[in-house]
Order: sequence, then structure tokens, then C-alpha cells
Amino acid sequence: MNAPEQWRLPDVQAIADCRNVYINRVGVKALVHPLRIAAAGGDAVPTVASVDMTVGLPPEVKGTHMSRFVEVLQQCDEAIDPPAFARLLEGMLQRLGAESGMIEMRFPYFIRKRAPVSGVESLLDYRVMFRGEQTPAGPAFTTRVSAPATSLCPCSKEISEYGAHNQRSEISITVRCAEPLAIEELAGIAEQEASCEVYGLLKRPDEKYVTERAYDNPKFVEDLVRDIALRLDADPRVLGYTVEAENFESIHNHSAYALVERVK
Repeated sequence: MNAPEQWRLPDVQAIADCRNVYINRVGVKALVHPLRIAAAGGDAVPTVASVDMTVGLPPEVKGTHMSRFVEVLQQCDEAIDPPAFARLLEGMLQRLGAESGMIEMRFPYFIRKRAPVSGVESLLDYRVMFRGEQTPAGPAFTTRVSAPATSLCPCSKEISEYGAHNQRSEISITVRCAEPLAIEELAGIAEQEASCEVYGLLKRPDEKYVTERAYDNPKFVEDLVRDIALRLDADPRVLGYTVEAENFESIHNHSAYALVERVK
């Protein structure tokens, strides 16, 4: 159907540009949008994401069409997993007529956890990032999961007569994989290699357990990233990774930080 005469306005973005400068990325940033994320058990977890969507712009084209990015995202009605994300990226490239592009989603993801002794259930939030990119070298997809955890200082345990200082930590695992790794699996790796997990809700017997568990499993920030790196090195699905750990020190006015990065 033809558009009404008053809607037939000039497409300024499509006119030629004579400056001969290629733009690597142009698009929308921090677009807030509700999404459903495919969970490991087959369910879909609702969340709200902050989304960046960009494409490469040829030097002869003046501008991109910003509204089309929003249209592409608005039309996405399936739960997001790596195949769905790839379809979303391809749809964006087709809609914008682009050869290269990137979509990044950052969102909270909730996992239901059971307390270690009482068994009481509660939700715990994790920070997650999905990033997909189409380049001349081909498509690339990465996932980052940031999990809260507990770390207990081995040095403090060794030199103190009355316990040791511990603190909450954040462990982030960013992976590029040959086949998908679930958010729950990456969060589990981070938690299993910490001094102890953290929980949304604990009863007194649980508090006793997690305190003693951390005391029996002291780790420096260096230990955290090295132990996780060994787990990822042994996983044939992982093509490359970055592991970060930040301990929010309880007796210092700074954090302790470590990073391991590797491409297989």
C-alpha cells in the first residue's frame, strides 16, 4: 500500500556522503527492553535488558536508520538462547542492509537456590551479558556471567588466632564456545571454585555451614582465577575465555583483583 502523500519525506540518511570515512559501529545504545532468556531446564526466565545494537556504515552512506534497530528488537518474541540470538543478529543485518554488526545484551538473571542445610529456597541474581558480532571473519558469540561468592584470606587464617577475614567477591567468566554453555553452568563453575557460595536466604544452621565451609577453603584472588582457568582449559567446548575475580576487601579500603585471559 502506498504511503499518504504527507508521509513521503526525504530519506536524509540514505543520501551520499563524500568524506570517505567508514564508521565501524553506529546504532542505538542502552535500549531498555523486556526479554525472556532460555534457561537450562527448558523454561524461559523473564528479565529486562539493556541492549546495544550497531552496524558498520559504508563511507558513501551518510547515516543509518535508528528506528529500524528498535523495530528489529520489538519483533523478537522468542526466548533468547545462542541460536535465537544469531537469528536476531541476522535479522538486524538484513533490516539495516549491513555486512557487519553487533548486538550486546546486559541483564540480571535469577537462579533459584536451595540453602545447604535447611533446604530453604530463594532467588539469587547474577549479572549476564550476551554479545554477538558479525565480522568479515565470520560470526562470534560470547557470554559473560558474573556471580557473587565468598572468599576467605589464606594469609589471615594462617596468622590469626581468632579466625580470618572474609568478604564477598564477584567472579566473572567470559567465554567463547564451540557449543553453548548454559548460564547456570558458568555460574556453578564460579561458585564451586570460591571459598563458598552465597545465598539469598539462610537459616542459622546454614550460616554455620557457609562460615565453616569458607574457613576450610581459603583462597586468594589469584587462586580463584587460576582454579577456574584450569576448569575451562579442560573443557573442549571452550574456545577462549577471560576470568576475573574482585574481592571487596573487608579490612582494606580497596578491592583485590585478578584476571586470566586465554585463547585456545
